[in-house]
Amino acid sequence: MTQLEGKVAIISGGARGQGEAEARLFVERGAKVVITDVLDNEGEKVAKDLKDKALYLHQDVTQEESWESVVKMTQEHFGKVDILVNNAGILRLAPLAMTSLEDYMATINVNQVGVFLGMKAVVPAMTQAGGGSIVNISSIDGLVGMSMAVSYVASKFAVRGMTKVAALELGQFGIRVNSIHPGGVDTKMLDMDGVNVDAGSGFFSRVPLGRVGQAEDIAKLACFLASEESAYSTGSEFTVDGGMLCGFGLDTMSK
Repeated sequence: MTQLEGKVAIISGGARGQGEAEARLFVERGAKVVITDVLDNEGEKVAKDLKDKALYLHQDVTQEESWESVVKMTQEHFGKVDILVNNAGILRLAPLAMTSLEDYMATINVNQVGVFLGMKAVVPAMTQAGGGSIVNISSIDGLVGMSMAVSYVASKFAVRGMTKVAALELGQFGIRVNSIHPGGVDTKMLDMDGVNVDAGSGFFSRVPLGRVGQAEDIAKLACFLASEESAYSTGSEFTVDGGMLCGFGLDTMSK
């Protein structure tokens, strides 16, 4: 498929998990990608696999000068910036009363400030290119609350709100901005929480589609939003959770 033929994308947090899946699918669909992360060994390996279609750059998404450098190097290497996927994120779990300010701000800085800085940094380049698409990875926890995750929930609600502000302001430049809200996805982040992802038992057996999400599920939606196939979509939330937020039917309550 050539869904993204001729496009150039920046994908933060692209060394593994959802970001890696996005990078691989984007290249498969015709794009060139700049993968950024702090996990240099993993990021360099992904870029090496994708050959001349990819470039890996070390990046701290909480630093404005780092974003400016990434955009500049993307333009120098591939000529332009058409797509930004703000994928980088962290999760720290603790009861609200036991959450330190340090941990709270660490989550906010990566998940929220990083998205703000990324959007801000690509506006001149996308405007110069005649438009573009920004895809912000939020979470279902940007739509509903989750106990033990006050900083994560706060950051993901903020991403949802910032997406709408950016869509309002940037539409005049041909830049679309949307947010993706994944449910549980079988990546290192979910594994860290010790969650049972077996489709036949545990929490995810109760999800309407009966399984945990895969990184490729998120990548396919990100690809759609990055492409011209979603040309009239901006400022919207796209949920990819296997139906988790629908609630639970009678047939699942006994499981």
